[in-house]
Amino acid sequence: RATSLADPPGARGHGVTAVLALGADRDGLARACAQAAELQQEGRGVVVISDRDDTDLARRHGVAVFLTPGTWASGRLGELPTRCWITPQARFAVKGLTIDPVTVPHDAREPVQFRVRGGERSLGVLTDLGHPTEHVAEAFAGCDALVLECNHDVQMLAQGPYPPRLKRRVGGDWGHLANAQAATLLPRLGLDRLQHIVCSHLSEHNNRPELALEALVPLLDGDESRLRVSCQEAGLAWQAIA
Repeated sequence: RATSLADPPGARGHGVTAVLALGADRDGLARACAQAAELQQEGRGVVVISDRDDTDLARRHGVAVFLTPGTWASGRLGELPTRCWITPQARFAVKGLTIDPVTVPHDAREPVQFRVRGGERSLGVLTDLGHPTEHVAEAFAGCDALVLECNHDVQMLAQGPYPPRLKRRVGGDWGHLANAQAATLLPRLGLDRLQHIVCSHLSEHNNRPELALEALVPLLDGDESRLRVSCQEAGLAWQAIA
Protein backbone atom coordinates (compact mmCIF):
# COMPACT_ATOMS: atom_id res chain seq x y z
CA ARG A 1 0.00 0.00 0.00
CA ALA A 2 1.34 3.43 -0.91
CA THR A 3 0.23 6.41 1.12
CA SER A 4 0.67 10.01 -0.07
CA LEU A 5 0.48 13.25 1.89
CA ALA A 6 -1.33 16.13 0.21
CA ASP A 7 0.65 18.60 -1.89
CA PRO A 8 1.99 21.56 0.13
CA PRO A 9 2.06 25.04 -1.39
CA GLY A 10 5.13 25.54 -3.53
CA ALA A 11 5.98 21.85 -3.68
CA ARG A 12 6.34 21.82 -7.44
CA GLY A 13 9.95 21.57 -8.54
CA HIS A 14 11.36 20.87 -5.09
CA GLY A 15 11.73 17.14 -5.68
CA VAL A 16 10.06 14.27 -3.90
CA THR A 17 11.09 12.38 -0.78
CA ALA A 18 9.93 8.82 -0.18
CA VAL A 19 9.42 7.88 3.48
CA LEU A 20 9.26 4.12 4.12
CA ALA A 21 7.38 2.73 7.13
CA LEU A 22 7.66 -1.00 6.52
CA GLY A 23 7.33 -3.54 9.29
CA ALA A 24 6.89 -0.62 11.67
CA ASP A 25 4.63 -0.65 14.70
CA ARG A 26 2.05 2.09 15.27
CA ASP A 27 4.62 4.39 16.90
CA GLY A 28 7.05 3.84 14.04
CA LEU A 29 4.47 4.76 11.45
CA ALA A 30 3.50 7.82 13.49
CA ARG A 31 7.15 8.95 13.48
CA ALA A 32 7.34 8.42 9.72
CA CYS A 33 4.22 10.52 9.19
CA ALA A 34 5.64 13.24 11.45
CA GLN A 35 8.87 13.26 9.42
CA ALA A 36 6.86 13.50 6.23
CA ALA A 37 4.85 16.42 7.65
CA GLU A 38 8.08 18.28 8.46
CA LEU A 39 9.34 17.78 4.91
CA GLN A 40 5.98 18.90 3.60
CA GLN A 41 6.27 22.17 5.53
CA GLU A 42 9.64 22.72 3.83
CA GLY A 43 7.83 22.69 0.49
CA ARG A 44 8.74 19.20 -0.61
CA GLY A 45 6.47 16.59 -2.14
CA VAL A 46 6.31 13.51 0.06
CA VAL A 47 5.21 9.91 -0.47
CA VAL A 48 4.88 7.54 2.48
CA ILE A 49 5.02 3.82 1.67
CA SER A 50 3.61 1.69 4.47
CA ASP A 51 2.36 -1.84 5.10
CA ARG A 52 0.36 -0.88 8.19
CA ASP A 53 -3.44 -1.05 8.30
CA ASP A 54 -3.83 2.12 10.38
CA THR A 55 -6.73 4.30 9.33
CA ASP A 56 -6.51 6.56 12.39
CA LEU A 57 -3.19 7.96 11.20
CA ALA A 58 -4.52 8.31 7.66
CA ARG A 59 -7.41 10.41 8.93
CA ARG A 60 -5.25 12.46 11.29
CA HIS A 61 -2.77 13.44 8.59
CA GLY A 62 -5.29 13.89 5.78
CA VAL A 63 -3.67 11.10 3.82
CA ALA A 64 -4.82 9.70 0.50
CA VAL A 65 -4.33 5.93 0.48
CA PHE A 66 -3.49 4.11 -2.74
CA LEU A 67 -4.46 0.44 -2.49
CA THR A 68 -5.67 -2.55 -4.46
CA PRO A 69 -9.36 -3.51 -4.36
CA GLY A 70 -8.34 -6.82 -2.79
CA THR A 71 -6.64 -5.04 0.09
CA TRP A 72 -9.80 -3.01 0.66
CA ALA A 73 -11.96 -6.15 0.41
CA SER A 74 -10.06 -7.69 3.33
CA GLY A 75 -12.34 -5.59 5.55
CA ARG A 76 -9.53 -4.56 7.90
CA LEU A 77 -9.11 -0.92 6.96
CA GLY A 78 -12.31 0.81 8.00
CA GLU A 79 -13.07 4.27 6.65
CA LEU A 80 -10.38 6.14 4.72
CA PRO A 81 -10.27 9.92 4.05
CA THR A 82 -9.37 9.43 0.39
CA ARG A 83 -9.20 6.06 -1.34
CA CYS A 84 -7.36 5.67 -4.66
CA TRP A 85 -7.48 2.34 -6.47
CA ILE A 86 -4.35 0.83 -7.93
CA THR A 87 -4.11 -2.19 -10.21
CA PRO A 88 -1.24 -4.70 -10.05
CA GLN A 89 1.18 -4.25 -12.96
CA ALA A 90 -0.41 -0.87 -13.85
CA ARG A 91 1.92 2.09 -13.27
CA PHE A 92 0.59 5.17 -11.47
CA ALA A 93 2.08 8.53 -10.54
CA VAL A 94 2.26 10.44 -7.25
CA LYS A 95 4.02 13.80 -6.89
CA GLY A 96 6.53 13.33 -9.65
CA LEU A 97 7.22 9.70 -8.81
CA THR A 98 6.04 6.83 -10.96
CA ILE A 99 5.20 3.68 -9.02
CA ASP A 100 4.87 0.14 -10.34
CA PRO A 101 2.75 -2.14 -8.10
CA VAL A 102 4.02 -5.68 -8.61
CA THR A 103 2.05 -8.80 -7.69
CA VAL A 104 3.93 -11.03 -5.25
CA PRO A 105 3.29 -14.46 -3.72
CA HIS A 106 2.11 -13.69 -0.18
CA ASP A 107 -0.85 -14.78 1.94
CA ALA A 108 -2.78 -11.52 1.79
CA ARG A 109 -5.61 -10.13 -0.35
CA GLU A 110 -4.21 -8.96 -3.71
CA PRO A 111 -0.73 -8.17 -2.32
CA VAL A 112 1.68 -5.94 -4.22
CA GLN A 113 5.15 -4.58 -3.66
CA PHE A 114 6.51 -1.43 -5.27
CA ARG A 115 9.16 -0.17 -7.63
CA VAL A 116 9.37 3.62 -7.28
CA ARG A 117 10.95 5.69 -10.05
CA GLY A 118 12.10 9.30 -9.92
CA GLY A 119 13.86 10.58 -13.00
CA GLU A 120 16.42 7.98 -14.04
CA ARG A 121 16.65 6.36 -10.61
CA SER A 122 14.50 3.65 -9.04
CA LEU A 123 13.94 2.13 -5.61
CA GLY A 124 12.62 -1.40 -5.16
CA VAL A 125 10.57 -2.26 -2.07
CA LEU A 126 10.28 -6.02 -1.50
CA THR A 127 9.32 -6.70 2.10
CA ASP A 128 6.54 -9.32 1.93
CA LEU A 129 7.49 -12.13 -0.42
CA GLY A 130 6.80 -15.83 0.03
CA HIS A 131 9.38 -16.97 -2.52
CA PRO A 132 11.34 -15.54 -5.46
CA THR A 133 9.56 -15.80 -8.80
CA GLU A 134 10.61 -14.99 -12.34
CA HIS A 135 7.96 -12.27 -12.47
CA VAL A 136 9.40 -10.58 -9.37
CA ALA A 137 12.97 -10.90 -10.63
CA GLU A 138 12.06 -9.26 -13.93
CA ALA A 139 10.04 -6.47 -12.30
CA PHE A 140 12.81 -5.45 -9.88
CA ALA A 141 15.87 -5.94 -12.10
CA GLY A 142 18.16 -2.92 -12.47
CA CYS A 143 17.14 -0.93 -9.38
CA ASP A 144 19.47 1.71 -7.93
CA ALA A 145 18.43 0.88 -4.37
CA LEU A 146 16.57 -2.07 -2.88
CA VAL A 147 14.75 -2.74 0.38
CA LEU A 148 14.78 -6.54 0.54
CA GLU A 149 13.03 -8.83 2.98
CA CYS A 150 15.36 -11.03 5.03
CA ASN A 151 12.70 -12.25 7.40
CA HIS A 152 14.11 -15.36 8.99
CA ASP A 153 16.93 -17.82 9.29
CA VAL A 154 15.59 -21.27 8.42
CA GLN A 155 17.25 -22.98 11.38
CA MET A 156 16.16 -20.32 13.87
CA LEU A 157 12.58 -20.55 12.59
CA ALA A 158 12.59 -24.35 12.93
CA GLN A 159 13.95 -24.20 16.48
CA GLY A 160 12.11 -21.03 17.54
CA PRO A 161 9.04 -20.39 19.70
CA TYR A 162 6.38 -20.23 16.97
CA PRO A 163 3.73 -22.96 16.93
CA PRO A 164 4.04 -25.47 14.03
CA ARG A 165 1.20 -23.94 12.03
CA LEU A 166 2.78 -20.47 12.12
CA LYS A 167 6.20 -21.90 11.26
CA ARG A 168 4.70 -23.52 8.17
CA ARG A 169 3.02 -20.26 7.19
CA VAL A 170 6.13 -18.08 7.62
CA GLY A 171 8.43 -20.57 5.91
CA GLY A 172 6.03 -21.53 3.14
CA ASP A 173 5.77 -20.32 -0.44
CA TRP A 174 3.16 -17.69 0.55
CA GLY A 175 4.86 -16.49 3.74
CA HIS A 176 8.11 -14.57 4.11
CA LEU A 177 11.56 -14.62 2.54
CA ALA A 178 14.38 -16.41 4.37
CA ASN A 179 17.93 -15.07 4.38
CA ALA A 180 19.04 -17.82 1.98
CA GLN A 181 16.18 -17.04 -0.42
CA ALA A 182 17.11 -13.35 -0.39
CA ALA A 183 20.67 -14.35 -1.29
CA THR A 184 19.33 -16.43 -4.19
CA LEU A 185 17.16 -13.60 -5.50
CA LEU A 186 19.62 -10.70 -5.22
CA PRO A 187 22.00 -11.69 -8.06
CA ARG A 188 19.00 -12.13 -10.37
CA LEU A 189 18.16 -8.44 -9.84
CA GLY A 190 21.62 -7.21 -10.86
CA LEU A 191 24.27 -6.09 -8.40
CA ASP A 192 26.33 -3.60 -10.41
CA ARG A 193 23.78 -0.77 -10.36
CA LEU A 194 22.69 -1.13 -6.73
CA GLN A 195 23.93 1.73 -4.53
CA HIS A 196 22.04 0.66 -1.41
CA ILE A 197 20.77 -2.74 -0.29
CA VAL A 198 18.67 -2.69 2.88
CA CYS A 199 17.90 -5.93 4.71
CA SER A 200 14.38 -5.42 6.02
CA HIS A 201 11.51 -7.07 7.91
CA LEU A 202 13.84 -9.13 10.11
CA SER A 203 11.93 -11.33 12.54
CA GLU A 204 12.59 -10.53 16.18
CA HIS A 205 12.40 -14.20 17.12
CA ASN A 206 13.72 -15.99 14.04
CA ASN A 207 16.60 -13.89 12.74
CA ARG A 208 19.56 -11.75 13.73
CA PRO A 209 21.16 -8.90 11.75
CA GLU A 210 24.49 -10.69 11.56
CA LEU A 211 22.84 -13.72 9.95
CA ALA A 212 21.17 -11.59 7.27
CA LEU A 213 24.49 -9.88 6.52
CA GLU A 214 26.31 -13.20 6.51
CA ALA A 215 23.98 -14.43 3.76
CA LEU A 216 24.41 -11.39 1.49
CA VAL A 217 27.98 -10.13 2.00
CA PRO A 218 29.59 -12.93 -0.08
CA LEU A 219 27.55 -11.76 -3.08
CA LEU A 220 29.28 -8.36 -2.86
CA ASP A 221 32.84 -9.75 -2.78
CA GLY A 222 32.98 -8.99 0.94
CA ASP A 223 32.20 -5.29 0.42
CA GLU A 224 29.63 -4.30 3.05
CA SER A 225 29.57 -0.58 2.18
CA ARG A 226 26.34 -0.88 0.14
CA LEU A 227 24.60 -3.08 2.70
CA ARG A 228 22.42 -1.92 5.63
CA VAL A 229 20.09 -3.60 8.11
CA SER A 230 16.85 -1.89 9.05
CA CYS A 231 15.78 -2.94 12.54
CA GLN A 232 12.17 -2.67 13.71
CA GLU A 233 13.03 -0.41 16.64
CA ALA A 234 15.51 2.03 15.10
CA GLY A 235 14.66 1.91 11.41
CA LEU A 236 17.26 3.45 9.10
CA ALA A 237 18.72 6.90 8.58
CA TRP A 238 18.00 8.86 5.37
CA GLN A 239 19.58 7.31 2.29
CA ALA A 240 20.20 9.33 -0.86
CA ILE A 241 20.26 7.74 -4.30
CA ALA A 242 22.87 9.54 -6.39
